Amino acid sequence: MATRNWIPVRGAQGVHSRQAHADLPAGTYEREISKEGFFGPAAFLHHPRPPTGWTNFEGPLRPRAFDLARLNEPQASPWDAPVVLHNAATEIRFWKLDQAMPSLVRNADGDQLLFVHQGAGDLFCDYGRIGFGAGDYLYLPRGTMWRLAPAEPCAILTIQATNSHFTLPERGLLGPHAIFDPALLDTPVMDEAFRDHQAHDGETTVAIKKRGQVSTVTYPYNPLDAVGWHGELAPVRLNVADIRPVASHRYHLPPSAHTTFVADRFVVCTFAPRPFETDPGALKVPFFHNNDDYDEVLFYHAGDFFSRDGIDAGMMTFHPSGFTHGPHPKALKNMLSQPKPATDEYAVMIDTRDPLEVGEAAGPVENPAYVDSWKAR
Repeated sequence: MATRNWIPVRGAQGVHSRQAHADLPAGTYEREISKEGFFGPAAFLHHPRPPTGWTNFEGPLRPRAFDLARLNEPQASPWDAPVVLHNAATEIRFWKLDQAMPSLVRNADGDQLLFVHQGAGDLFCDYGRIGFGAGDYLYLPRGTMWRLAPAEPCAILTIQATNSHFTLPERGLLGPHAIFDPALLDTPVMDEAFRDHQAHDGETTVAIKKRGQVSTVTYPYNPLDAVGWHGELAPVRLNVADIRPVASHRYHLPPSAHTTFVADRFVVCTFAPRPFETDPGALKVPFFHNNDDYDEVLFYHAGDFFSRDGIDAGMMTFHPSGFTHGPHPKALKNMLSQPKPATDEYAVMIDTRDPLEVGEAAGPVENPAYVDSWKAR
């Protein structure tokens, strides 16, 4: 994050708390306005009513929700999977695959991240074989040749870092082994199953995507024919169950505390089960905020999504930057007291520095009533 000489302001007026996200004045709801996501200067306003209490919301800024589980047509190639959201820095698709990919593929546009929502099988690539299952992130460096061989039907969220790279976030005072130990990052192995795959040595095509267009290269043999490798660049696998989220019993941490991967113009975060805050004055739900610098996307993988009503696994919400959002009225009832000790949800969040466009495939599976889900009931 670039160092900036922000305009120096230290002020307070009226009835307010002295600690963000805690000890709110009685009968008030806090709203955060901040710069650079949650990393820059911020102001915390206190309102007598929830700041999402609209009666009507029209126009392109409206919050949207898509039921990606309804995108049912399997595609043999990830380059044929429907694009849900995109901009110049990323491309988000939802891919269903029910049989082994007939071709190898290579992404020349940028690093690729596959999040396995459903299914299991094997990934074969230049570096060997790696098994995968539900909840796995599969990181594929730009230019890697690969194919999936599912053991059961798969549903996969694909995230491209266009002309960029996926890296790990800085962990600062937490140290390099917090959240997940790098030792948990599994790399492919050149085992018997991989050698069996190499033995299928007939004519093979490779579908290479560059600048959104696909070129097909045909080999008279299987080009996954490497007999060894070494170095510090390779695909890796990480499962969400291995993520140990940062938590504070006295303070509701911002979503950025759960960052898993970083690209040049966006971040990928993982929400995993964690204890609720126990301090009596601390918020136990996400705080209302104006994230005016980032579009926010949430893909719901599994569990009980406590801050959103009417959300099921396989759905995606999209909140363009520029309006106030926060917990639904049902969740807000538990703002300071939760009926259970911990959250029970897995979700993938993508925050983009540049505005996202909605892909054509997302329209038919949109829930147009989502914008009304903040209305009091």
